[in-house]
Amino acid sequence: MKLGILNAMGGKVIGIDMDRIKAAESMGYDSVWTGEAYGSDAVSPAAWILAQTDKIKVGTSIMQMPGRSPALSAMTAMTLNQLSNGRFIVGLGASGPQVVEGWHATAYGKPMTRTREYIDIMQKIFSREGPVEHQGFHYSMPYSGDDGTGLGKPLKSMLQADPSMKIYMASITPTGLETAAEVADGVLPIWMNPEKPDVLMSSIQKGLDKANKTTKDFDVAPAVTVIIGDDVDRCRMKIKGTMALYIGGMGARENNFYNDFAKALGFEEAAAKIQDLFLAGKRDEAAAAVPDELVDACHLVGPAGRIKERLQVWKEAGDSGKIGSMLLGSCPIEALELVAGEML
Repeated sequence: MKLGILNAMGGKVIGIDMDRIKAAESMGYDSVWTGEAYGSDAVSPAAWILAQTDKIKVGTSIMQMPGRSPALSAMTAMTLNQLSNGRFIVGLGASGPQVVEGWHATAYGKPMTRTREYIDIMQKIFSREGPVEHQGFHYSMPYSGDDGTGLGKPLKSMLQADPSMKIYMASITPTGLETAAEVADGVLPIWMNPEKPDVLMSSIQKGLDKANKTTKDFDVAPAVTVIIGDDVDRCRMKIKGTMALYIGGMGARENNFYNDFAKALGFEEAAAKIQDLFLAGKRDEAAAAVPDELVDACHLVGPAGRIKERLQVWKEAGDSGKIGSMLLGSCPIEALELVAGEML
């Protein structure tokens, strides 16, 4: 199993801990990932990190597809990949309707249709087999809308690209997982219970079957938070606030992918309660309602010995081919060392 780390998106101030990133690189970590929501972007920090490292790969988790044309994302990927000697990983995501329509000022549309078209266009650009043409629901190349000039023509990238550049999708919905497995090289689920891999793998396998691929061709790379401390309850509480935000507040009541995912993991009653509390403005109570069992299932908390014991479950899931990578959240160097000592 490969190990990676997540760089925190931050809020008002961008934070990039290069000491932590370089320490991970020296320990043999494979990748570091940047992200974006509606503040800092994912690409600028990725370029910053690539410029200050030598071996570790850098991926975007995620570049929001509705905020960029497929050609722009391809140009960005080709440029960063060349400048870093092949260390850039494309990470894409559909985002959600609140951000897409509220921030990027564009229709949410059909997210899986967009995903298929987007990756198809990017792969055509990477291959440089000829001028790129595509006519679909979301994208037309050349543009064929009534408000166009009619002067557009198919173009072939001037820049040489690596057609084997990996493309990952951020997803946790059944349809999203299936689509990612079919058209991409990996998936970035926000959480995973290694003892219940079929919550993800049943949908992933459908996509692999459609593309005549196997789990060896596809990387499942869940995010895992590691918090070391003697007080297990205190460690859990540092995670519960974030989980409550996603389960309770990311999306509308009837359209929250993370709430649905928590239910699929077996916490249906708790997920409903968390959402009710969060949407009522009771954020502390929503965090307290996150079950200890859910935190323990998806993350690593407590004394070092307890974490080492739990890591064996993750290792078994990796050995069985259910997980290819673990991406550790904003944990200190001590936690990176602990995990590396057990997994690398």
